[in-house]
Order: sequence, then C-alpha cells, then structure tokens
Amino acid sequence: MIGGGLMGYYIIGGIVMLVSTLVSKKLKSKFEYYSKLTLKNGMSGAEIAQKMLDDNGITDVKVISVAGQLTDHYNPSNRTVNLSEVVYSQRNAAAAAVAAHEVGHAIQHATAYSWIGMRSSLVPIVSIASKYSQWVIMGGVALAASTFFGKWVLLAGIIMYGMGTLFAFVTLPVEYDASNRALAWLENERMLTQEEHAGAKDALKWAARTYLVAAIGSLATLLYFISIFLRRR
Repeated sequence: MIGGGLMGYYIIGGIVMLVSTLVSKKLKSKFEYYSKLTLKNGMSGAEIAQKMLDDNGITDVKVISVAGQLTDHYNPSNRTVNLSEVVYSQRNAAAAAVAAHEVGHAIQHATAYSWIGMRSSLVPIVSIASKYSQWVIMGGVALAASTFFGKWVLLAGIIMYGMGTLFAFVTLPVEYDASNRALAWLENERMLTQEEHAGAKDALKWAARTYLVAAIGSLATLLYFISIFLRRR
C-alpha cells in the first residue's frame, strides 16, 4: 500500500526534478554567456555591490567573498552581502546582476520589507518541518491502511510539508522584488550599457524561474498528499 500510495509522489518528484534540471542548465548557460560580456565601466561585482549600498545609505553591511559557486546570498544575522569568488572579482554583466540582486535583499532588510520579514519568521519552523515531513507522511500512508491513527499521522506530515510549500511561495516575491530593485538601480544610475543591462535582466529572469519551479513543484506534491489523505477519510 505504501508503494502504491506514494507512486504519484515519485512521478511528480521526477517531473519536477527534470524541469528543475532543465531550468538550472539554462540558467548556467545564461550566466556563462553573460560572464563574457565585460562591463564598459570596468567595475567588479564587489564594487557594484558596495556602490549600491552606499547609494541607498546602508553603512552597516559589508561585502565579502565566499568560496564556492552560486553561493551568493545576503545574511541578515551578521549583515553581510556574500558574493561567490567569481562574482566578487569579475567585471561582467552576470556578476553585476548577482551582486546588485543580493544588495537588493539588504535593502529589503533595511527598509523592513514585509515579505522578507515573513520569510525570516518561517525559517525556524521550516528548518524542522522540512527535515521530518516526508518521513511522517510515509509513516502515515503505511499506518492509514490499517489503523485509524494513521490518517492523523498523515495529516500531521501534510501540515509540516505545507509549511515548506508556504515558504517557497513567500520566497517568490522576495526574490522578484530583489531583482526589480537591482535592475532599477542599475538603470537609474546608468551603471550598464543597454546591452549589459539586457543581459543582467535576462540572467536574473532565469534565476527567478528556479524559485518558481520549486514553488510549483512543492504545491503539486502537497496537493497530491492531500488527495491521499482525502481518499483515506
């Protein structure tokens, strides 16, 4: 029963993984392409990030370099814009896009942007729920066939999984807004040429699609788990 009950889950997971892989490959190819588009202003990702912070009056955030690839992020706990080594040092449209995007998150934090506050409040809950939700759901599916208690275990797992789905959708406006802030600043300050700006916009568009695919996939899986629960009522 557990195999049949979760077969749809594996099918959905496989489809989501396939789409996610295709989008990730497209994103990688876009960044590789725009990494060859050298900036006319000669600024590195780190310099662009610092200027964007300065222009927005943010003086308590540091721009630092971190190891790895695609490890760029803003850390609100220690107020740092963390740029991967490539983004930090290189002077191209892809680096400009990523650097400005991460500063966009810093600006959200500085201006108390409501969606980033909501996402931050969900982190402690989601970090626990996402770790155990699938195990609880599997246990619920196995028990639901033979015990009344099983369907409530399944429901608990669904609620836990739902927290992760909620987090994925709350993340969408946070990421899209950060990109919009980045692109608006890059354009208003005339940091990039028209060609460079188009490249930065295209790169950020594909980066955002990775979050969109993850959110839709999470919702599809959640709805499938809910359908399993309803069939066992």
